[in-house]
Amino acid sequence: MSVADRVIGVATGRRREAAASGSATPPAAAQVTFAVASGQRELRLDLFRGLALWLIYIDHVSPDVLTWGTIRNYGFSDAAEIFIFISGFTAALVYGRAMFESGMLIGTARLLRRVWQIYTAHLLLFLVLIAEIAYVTAVSEKPFYIHEMEVGDFFKEPGQAMIQALLLRFRPLNMDVLPLYVVLMAFLPLVLMLARSQRDLPLILSVVLYILMIRFDLHLATYGGGFWSFNPFAWQLLFVFGAWCALGGGRRISPIINSKVTFWVAVLYLCAAFFITMTWYFPYLETLLPAWLIRAIYPISKTDFDVLRFAHFLALAVVALRFVPGDWPGLQSPWFRPLILCGQYSLQIFALGVALGFAGYALLMELSAGLLLHVIVGMAGILIMCGVATIFTWYKRTMSGRGRAKDAVATGLTTQSP
Repeated sequence: MSVADRVIGVATGRRREAAASGSATPPAAAQVTFAVASGQRELRLDLFRGLALWLIYIDHVSPDVLTWGTIRNYGFSDAAEIFIFISGFTAALVYGRAMFESGMLIGTARLLRRVWQIYTAHLLLFLVLIAEIAYVTAVSEKPFYIHEMEVGDFFKEPGQAMIQALLLRFRPLNMDVLPLYVVLMAFLPLVLMLARSQRDLPLILSVVLYILMIRFDLHLATYGGGFWSFNPFAWQLLFVFGAWCALGGGRRISPIINSKVTFWVAVLYLCAAFFITMTWYFPYLETLLPAWLIRAIYPISKTDFDVLRFAHFLALAVVALRFVPGDWPGLQSPWFRPLILCGQYSLQIFALGVALGFAGYALLMELSAGLLLHVIVGMAGILIMCGVATIFTWYKRTMSGRGRAKDAVATGLTTQSP
């Protein structure tokens, strides 16, 4: 018998012994199970992420009119929670599988490449938005837009402000999500390594960090003495929770999510949150709330991701999953195709939505627009976003050699886009 035969025989014997003892795979690897099988695509992620992108655009382009048609004014959470949760979920799906199957070095390299893409997209969006603000200010001869978009320091000291922008410490209004995304994605390798050793450890440590943030007021400073509008020490909880769900946590808690008791508790919480938010616009309703409750719930901070916002997002997720199951026929409907396509190109469509949001906002302000023009501008921006997503889909299909009659949504990509 040759040396090679002996080595193969020993390895085979060990595998048989491991299989007989029920430990054919290492314990750490056996603990991680992905929510979506390899080669499959969870279209609900694309659908809801596309919806979040549309809602973010509407909130930016018409913060006082069309925003009444989004979820922001009817509860504690808004589209930002949807976007961050799904980002953590999809990132763990894509890069978690890459790390566990190809090794930590290759998986981390791929993930850092994605971090670089997000960072460069942020810088490009920064330049585009600054150019828009400068143009609108020059044409309208109104410094209002410089103050409104919080870029006065850039026009006073462009060199210093540009350096701070490179460090993610300076950005215009409505450009806070991508810097948060960069930071969270940069720490995802650590999350995945911890999950590989113990599947619940990342979520436990995330909760501990969130508590420490509250106790010691942890935050990141911005240029000029301010703070990040999305505190990474707080919002990491939602991102890590999304990653934990993707790595099998969601499947393990599915009996709780699918129970009727949980569903009706979620509905009651959404109704209570709706009533409380109505007191912000109709103050006389606040007299119906007990004083102790008002003291207990306020302030409901978005910056520090208040626990009431987290609970509201969870309640929305429970209700959404009840009405949009995995086999929901609408996922194959052409009516929802634009949402899904936008969700599949989330980084590009998000950046486009922010740029269009300011352009539309400035146009509406200059025309002192009424409701009809707000609706027209809002719809025009969404149509542009859908058109760009369709072009990206066509380009990707053509470049990959699949430009025949395949449906990009039904067949999709073989992996989820992070």
